[in-house]
Amino acid sequence: MVALAYSKLFDIHLAEDAAQEGFAIACRDLTALKRTEKFGYWLAGICRNVVRSMLRERSKTNASDLYQSGEEQVSQEHQLTAINKAVWQLRNQERELIVLRYYDGLSQMQISKVLDISPSAVNGRLVRAKRKIAKYLKRNGFTGGDYERP
Repeated sequence: MVALAYSKLFDIHLAEDAAQEGFAIACRDLTALKRTEKFGYWLAGICRNVVRSMLRERSKTNASDLYQSGEEQVSQEHQLTAINKAVWQLRNQERELIVLRYYDGLSQMQISKVLDISPSAVNGRLVRAKRKIAKYLKRNGFTGGDYERP
């Protein structure tokens, strides 16, 4: 749930808070869950709602302000920043998939259960999201070996 929240908040501490609040709400409302096989999807929905609430309350921050790169940064840091910025530019659904897969390490099967979509849909969406990241990086001067896969 932290990865899911992080994909929208892009702040690990806020994401941890959102996940914790989501679990607390789920514990409180567990009797509302009608189909136990949908627990992961239900919990993810709660977490998304918590994140939306947090985003409404938080003052809007320009995404570009989050990634001010100074010339004193080392090359690897610059690359990671560029990759993170590319991920941030994705639509919410695409960013969720990338974060769940590459930042949190979930398998495509696990992601399909959390998001309640088929594993083949997860695969297709991941492929398209990675292509968008590669295009963004290429437009911003990163080519070939300049960056690692997210």
